[in-house]
Amino acid sequence: MDRNESQIIRTEYSDVMKKSYIDYAMSVIIARALPDVRDGLKPVQRRTLYDMYELGIRYDKPYRKCARIVGDTMGKYHPHGDSSIYEALVVMAQEFKKGMVLVDGHGNFGSIEGDGAAAMRYTEARLAKFTQEAYLSDLDKNIIDFGPNFDETEKEPMVLPVRIPNLLVNGAEGIAVGMATSIPTHNLGEVIDAVKAYMKNGDISTKQLMKYIKGPDFPTGGIVVNKDDLLSIYETGQGKIKLRGKVEVEDLKGGKKQLVITEIPYTMIGAGIGKFLNDVAHLVETKKTNDIVDISNQSSKDGIRIILELKKGADVENLTNMLYKKTRLEDTFGVNMLAVANGRPETLGLKAVIEHHVDFQFELMTRKYKTLLAKELEKQEVQEGLIKACDVIDLIIEILRGSKSMKDVKECLINGVTEPITFKSKISKKMASMLRFTEKQATAILEMRLYKLIGLEVEALKVEHEKTVKNIASYKDILNNYDSMAALIMSELDGYKKEYGRKRRTQIENAQEAVFEENKIKEQEVVFLMDRFGYAKTVDTGVYERNKDAADKENKYVVHCLNTGKICIFTNTGKMHQIKVLDLPYGKFRDKGIPIDNVSNYLSSEEQIIAVFDSEQMRFAKLIFATKQGMIKKTEGTEFQVTKRTIAATKLQEQDELVTVVVADQDKQIVLQTKTGYFLKFPAVEVPEKKRGAVGVRGIKLQKKDELEMVYVFEDGTDVVVKFGEKEVYLNRLRQAKRDTQGTKARN
Repeated sequence: MDRNESQIIRTEYSDVMKKSYIDYAMSVIIARALPDVRDGLKPVQRRTLYDMYELGIRYDKPYRKCARIVGDTMGKYHPHGDSSIYEALVVMAQEFKKGMVLVDGHGNFGSIEGDGAAAMRYTEARLAKFTQEAYLSDLDKNIIDFGPNFDETEKEPMVLPVRIPNLLVNGAEGIAVGMATSIPTHNLGEVIDAVKAYMKNGDISTKQLMKYIKGPDFPTGGIVVNKDDLLSIYETGQGKIKLRGKVEVEDLKGGKKQLVITEIPYTMIGAGIGKFLNDVAHLVETKKTNDIVDISNQSSKDGIRIILELKKGADVENLTNMLYKKTRLEDTFGVNMLAVANGRPETLGLKAVIEHHVDFQFELMTRKYKTLLAKELEKQEVQEGLIKACDVIDLIIEILRGSKSMKDVKECLINGVTEPITFKSKISKKMASMLRFTEKQATAILEMRLYKLIGLEVEALKVEHEKTVKNIASYKDILNNYDSMAALIMSELDGYKKEYGRKRRTQIENAQEAVFEENKIKEQEVVFLMDRFGYAKTVDTGVYERNKDAADKENKYVVHCLNTGKICIFTNTGKMHQIKVLDLPYGKFRDKGIPIDNVSNYLSSEEQIIAVFDSEQMRFAKLIFATKQGMIKKTEGTEFQVTKRTIAATKLQEQDELVTVVVADQDKQIVLQTKTGYFLKFPAVEVPEKKRGAVGVRGIKLQKKDELEMVYVFEDGTDVVVKFGEKEVYLNRLRQAKRDTQGTKARN
């Protein structure tokens, strides 16, 4: 076959898709979403920090624009869009998200209340001192592997030489394909103590490690209230941590008190604070509590301070428990300690994370001291050559003066070749033939300046040589002795703990389940009012009676109900939505109310409301459903006594809509009216009873392009007059007919 000819390879489409998807999934897992257990960093974080190091944006240098950092990182190492890089950079600078901030940010880097950071063209950053010392030191000592970047024009580190267990200290969050990681932050000092304990005793248990690591230490503080569950979480790497905010009670004048929230659960960062304030306001509006007089958020850059002012005599303990139970002041942090270990994703327990970290530290130290030893051995070789040269400097000068080329001099110094060189005496020649300097020593001798022959300089050289010999012995001891290397690692860790360690912020305890007594709502009759614009409210029955004419005229739906009950709303799409009466505003007759679709999250603004009933009254009724295509059925009201907020009230045919839902007893008369003016009268008893999920039967035969428009229910013999166009139609005078007939045409 010709080399230029194409070759078609036949394969199963499913196999190609499977392989492609697995490749894509692994790429997302390893190269983007999950941190490496060794340095605890995702690729975007690692690349950003390394780029800042390469750009020279150190902690003791001026800040640089974040746009420059992001652009350089994207162009050299991370071709996945500037927003992902900047977001990673911002998070590494936010002290309310990280156990230890890795980037020193200058400018608006967002707030704990969810405010976003300013655009990258406005903000500046540089490496934090801690990052430079504990994450990026010794990169020049060949302690980590470098690999090609995405276009093979640069080299990037495969892992950073991080000296502390960053995976535990700063935690991690990430969503990959089919898996996610969620690791809480921990206290630096406690983690260092646990690492040292493991290095002293490799058989230490997770329970023993927890003598040092009490539990998570979130930057927002708070209280972990399920201490007894932590052992299982740390052994398996999975579980749920229950978090509470910290609530303090302050006394006010006049015997009043106020609750002050000074710390929040870590999960409340951002929009969660606004959601909490809304939830508290909702508790007040729905009368779940009458103890709260005022709510204010006085949080600032100095910390969280949310104040709930209470009325005199308020039950503080009961209210605090209500906040834990009904708002996000008590929340759950799901732990899944998933990280990349040995090139593959793995769920790790506490001890496994520390094991991987310690193994990595020994690997770093081994590579570092092998590099340092090689340099010291090279230095020793040169120093010994120079010291030896000082003793025979006259002979070396004679060799130089008697030589015709540098090559001849080197041959003489290295191998004792004297033939091409002219000597003053045979003794000199014989001594020169005995010289055996190494290549490096010979080069150093020839490059040596004459001032090095001063007595003090020679002495300094000998002192330096002694220091080199000591260093070599020390480095060999570190490389060949586990205890020596372990002591060095622990000494470094002690240094980081002393300089950067801080007190624990999160309390760890076992707390009782929050129990509270809800205010019992006094049951009373109210009237539900909703106008044609969809604004709804409830009013007292007395208020309604005094304004009955105006209420009936101004509102599309008027329903008598109990304040503890539910309102059932039927829409043209065949759905029924339930709303608690207590969720509606209760007040004065002239209050505007609120849009009904704001109360129900499931009621779409595109749906048209066609009927409204009180849930309790519906229980004993039979409901008649009629659709635009003329279908009709009767259904027991008990079928709609459900707990779900939204259900399918009836089944609809394609392109059909529900026109109305009405209550009708067996002895009532029904009149169906079409859009073109056909009226069909028949007894309600002719409508068959069907289940909620049934379509029904045909109620009226429709002409082409006609549709059912109205349904009237009335007692036989009652005068009911409706208008069609300009003509009045007396429904009780219509000819009695059978269901599923055409009906009588009304003439204008």
